[in-house]
Amino acid sequence: MSETAVSKLELELRRGALVLAVLSRLRDVQYGYSLRHALAARGMPIEEGTLYPLLRRLEGQGLLDSEWRIEDGPPRRYYRLNTAGETLLADLTATWNALVGTMAGLLEGDVP
Repeated sequence: MSETAVSKLELELRRGALVLAVLSRLRDVQYGYSLRHALAARGMPIEEGTLYPLLRRLEGQGLLDSEWRIEDGPPRRYYRLNTAGETLLADLTATWNALVGTMAGLLEGDVP
């Protein structure tokens, strides 16, 4: 399999986890740059061109609240989970944990 094909498949896997990763970091209030830094520090780097549209989409879906703040610098839009976002995070976390368990068994050959 070519490197390009492998890269595309890796990107698909990563995309599927990105929403969960972003939601997990928005339990605390963050602005875009701080969120990018927090994700990168945990091994999930994300490009600005991916993050900001995702934040707008999640807010449009009613999962995030945001507000503009001016604190020691330029105005920044801060995001945080709202009640619907917290519920979704809990649901997706449960789904993720079940999937990880299933995949671990499949990859080890232990699942019938």
